[in-house]
Amino acid sequence: MDETNHALQRIARGTGIIFIGTVISMLFGFLSVVVIARFFSRAEYGVFSLALTILSVALVIATMGFQNSLPREVAFYREEEASRIGSLILTALTIVSLTSLTVTAFLVSGSVYIAQAFNEERLIYALKIVSLALPFSALTATFIAISQGFGRVREKVYFQNFLYPILWFSLVGICVLLKLEFYYVFIAYVMAQAITLLFLISDIFRIKLIKLGSVDLKLGKELIVFSIPLMFTGIAGFIMTWTDTLMLGYYKTSEVVGLYNSASPLAKLLPIFLTSAGFIYPPLATALYAQGKVEELKRVYQVLTKWLFLATLPLFAMMFLFPEATIGFFFGAKYLEASKSLQILALGFMFHVLLGLNGLSLVVIKESKFVMYSTTVSAILNVILNAVLIPVYSIEGAAVATAVSYLVTNVLNSLRLYQKVKVQPFSWNYMKLLAVSFILLRIIKGLNLRVPSIWYAVPVLAVFLGVYAILVLLSGSIDKEDVELLLAVEKKMGVDLGMIKRVLRRFV
Repeated sequence: MDETNHALQRIARGTGIIFIGTVISMLFGFLSVVVIARFFSRAEYGVFSLALTILSVALVIATMGFQNSLPREVAFYREEEASRIGSLILTALTIVSLTSLTVTAFLVSGSVYIAQAFNEERLIYALKIVSLALPFSALTATFIAISQGFGRVREKVYFQNFLYPILWFSLVGICVLLKLEFYYVFIAYVMAQAITLLFLISDIFRIKLIKLGSVDLKLGKELIVFSIPLMFTGIAGFIMTWTDTLMLGYYKTSEVVGLYNSASPLAKLLPIFLTSAGFIYPPLATALYAQGKVEELKRVYQVLTKWLFLATLPLFAMMFLFPEATIGFFFGAKYLEASKSLQILALGFMFHVLLGLNGLSLVVIKESKFVMYSTTVSAILNVILNAVLIPVYSIEGAAVATAVSYLVTNVLNSLRLYQKVKVQPFSWNYMKLLAVSFILLRIIKGLNLRVPSIWYAVPVLAVFLGVYAILVLLSGSIDKEDVELLLAVEKKMGVDLGMIKRVLRRFV
């Protein structure tokens, strides 16, 4: 088996595991949001959204980019200086503990001023409670980044994808069933984060995954210097993702924030496959690049991007073609005003999927500073667009600002990636596949179909996908790597896919 197929099959296997975990995580996380949106007022849901958004900013600062740097650093030291692994891990955990406690103290003491900035008094108690979750969530993220450096997905799937979201959903359900006051939702959030960390630490030391060394100040300094650009990238990325919510809270009301956050979490489901592949892709891509196998890296990137687009297309088609039915199904009729915003956001996130894992690929080739620059430029553009568009166009303006910022950062990253190593996603077969997709979507969109519920949209979507599959085959958009992957799946599952293989081989 050549390097390309081997890497693709490893990514596919790892992505499958992470995808299952991510689906479960998103499902229960999304259900928790839906329960809060349905059983509390739109204004209360808006307060919840603002509090969690602010906490997300704090988490990026508290972890200092370690979530992205530690997997690489742990993997590097395992190969080059295994004796320093224990010191690296303890140093990282110590730094994150100190920074997370400091940021928590800042949030608690500054909650009044933050609430005044958003003209929302209820944010005071919300931030004072929810900020207590920060040390737990920061340490959980750090432990999982360490396990990723060991090439493991178990800790992420079991604890971050399974345990936490199920706990969170269960505790939210208890709050609703017992008809508790709204602030108990934030207490439930803190409890879910604390319990998750407790079980994660217990399991890591039970299986003896890590051995702690001593705190190494020099190593800590090196880690911080390497991680700081990634921290700023995370902050800028956060700005692109959450500025719409924060600035809606500033310019409008909590009710408007709640309305917008019916569309936003739905659209954020679109990169689910991209995110899953992104967990397993970096170490494999790094290995190819370190060995000078740039052509193999390019091929892996192209085929993987095509797979990710194909996997995401059905979800995008549902949101883009039938936004009213999608929002109505999950959030109810009172949120239908956000349908246009869902379409706009879906376009932005789908463009991100279309260009593939460009940012992670730049990190692989040691271009993390450019990722920081491109993300910062897009974040600044996002703030400017939100400031201009929200006062006039409200939630639609926020959606446009977010979609445009994602487009800009992905274009910049893709151009840089091509400039440095000539890696880009657009193989001839991928371009044919994209053409078929856009033409079919345009045709169905032009029919102006009005479906009363999601159950009427599903048959239309099924027909769309059936016609799409036929056109993909007829256009010859199947690569030999697609067949190789199918053979690997067949072998792994022990099933006979003879008919499918024969059909695919006719068109390769």
